[in-house]
Amino acid sequence: MRGTGSSRSLWMDTAPRPEATRVAPHPGEPAHPSDLDMDKGLAFAPYSLVDRDRPADVVVVGAGIAGLTTAYLLAREGRAVLVLDARDPAGGETARTTAHLSNAIDDRYSFLETQVGEEGARLAAESHTAAIEMIGRIAAQEDIACDYRRLDGWLFLAPGDDRHLLEEELAAAHRAGLTDVDLVEDFRLPANYAGPALRFPRQGQFDPMKYAAGLVRAIRALGGQVVAGQRVTSVEGGEEAIIHLADGHSLKAAACVVATNSPVIDTVAIHTKQAPYRTYVVALRVPRGSLEPALWWDTRDDYHYVRLQAAADEQGDDILIIGGEDHKTGEAQDHDQRFLRLEDWARRHFPMAAETVCRWSGQVMEPFDGLAFIGRDPANTANILIATGDSGMGMTHGTIAGMVLTDLLQGRANAWAGLYEPSRKPARNLREYLKENLDVAREYAFGGYRHEGGTDITSEAAIAPGGGGVLRIGGQPVAVFRAEDGSLTRVSAKCTHLGCTVHWNGLENSWDCPCHGSRFAPDGAVLAGPAVADLAPVDASGEPVGPPPEP
Repeated sequence: MRGTGSSRSLWMDTAPRPEATRVAPHPGEPAHPSDLDMDKGLAFAPYSLVDRDRPADVVVVGAGIAGLTTAYLLAREGRAVLVLDARDPAGGETARTTAHLSNAIDDRYSFLETQVGEEGARLAAESHTAAIEMIGRIAAQEDIACDYRRLDGWLFLAPGDDRHLLEEELAAAHRAGLTDVDLVEDFRLPANYAGPALRFPRQGQFDPMKYAAGLVRAIRALGGQVVAGQRVTSVEGGEEAIIHLADGHSLKAAACVVATNSPVIDTVAIHTKQAPYRTYVVALRVPRGSLEPALWWDTRDDYHYVRLQAAADEQGDDILIIGGEDHKTGEAQDHDQRFLRLEDWARRHFPMAAETVCRWSGQVMEPFDGLAFIGRDPANTANILIATGDSGMGMTHGTIAGMVLTDLLQGRANAWAGLYEPSRKPARNLREYLKENLDVAREYAFGGYRHEGGTDITSEAAIAPGGGGVLRIGGQPVAVFRAEDGSLTRVSAKCTHLGCTVHWNGLENSWDCPCHGSRFAPDGAVLAGPAVADLAPVDASGEPVGPPPEP
């Protein structure tokens, strides 16, 4: 399995994988390969590359957009940085984004004002605008050819929505300082829409994998290290941060930044404040030059988001990228139907769209107020910092994280730090906060047997080759996977984070936890946190096989 799932995004084939050091074990110890294929000539370096007895400066856990940006900005200021990731850099959710760079907030400014007030909305607009500009500056300064460009973004009405939504959002955007946003009365898509829309100028887009590869090169040029294939299982704070690895070793550092999409170091602290969602993307060919590049979003609650990727060469087609059809992680199995609905929507609005190039899904962490959690970890001491809660805006939120965390670690004030403070509590959006946590409580109560999706199968015979399902064996939920050759793999269906029952994801061939978003490979190996331990293997009677897995 590549990265965090079986589907492949467009970006996975647009650039070589970012170069990282893959460490080898001490002499006499077995190798610990990652879950990525290792046939690309990646060199092993000795463990002595990382001096475990000398306190390091800053260890960054997670090599996605947030972790790499933080490491780069710190290295640029002379800090000694070490980035660790269980897989290759940008091999997780950064590889699965659609790479919109926008200051048009995912939940809209009219909602954000109700959560953080006008001043908070202004700071959100300011920070996302700065993030778009920061990505452009870094790309220029480090000579990163990542297809970065500025372009207009358009928010238009979904069927049944009234123009007052646009008028309300226009007023809120202006109050937030985005005074160049305007209402265009005669906006048109190529088909199926003619009417009002909000124009957000100076938005952006880029290729996230090319950008990530450039950040890795820049970090290494500045003396930093980026190490792949090293899973972190826990972090302790104190006078020094102690970072524990899955291979049984530990590192010391003055500080640690955990940027793993969902923090792998907290049991509860952040996880009651955000919920995991799956989102779906299709990429379709369109004739080169048939569309003016832009970003497009409609006003549906589970909105469509659209962008254009220019052809890779003069003979190629442009690629139209459409996302949407979100649902809570683990709570749906109709993946094909969701893709078909996206393709149908795309062809009705963009009739020049031709065949589908690729389909993929990704995971989004939705915080209670639409803003990321960036800053000192509320469950740890002052030298442990986190970045999570992307809210569908991972590329800008991740860049904001790098800017805020660098200031905090450098002892500087940051005007946005209070807005993104991880210890903040829901003061106004209590209904949604309570709803998400009641959903988690129901998952515990019903043991995962209340959703569509094959978690209520009654026998292993019902599982098709290449598929999985959860059934009760010996009174315990057991996750059973049937390989193409018919052989079965059985593991406990209890997530090793807090014990919710996992669900089979037939698109990504993974076991997904609907409570807090942990994900596991068919054999139970951890793909994504907050869980850090694999699902425990069991036998045909549901009894554990060997000792429980160590984190």
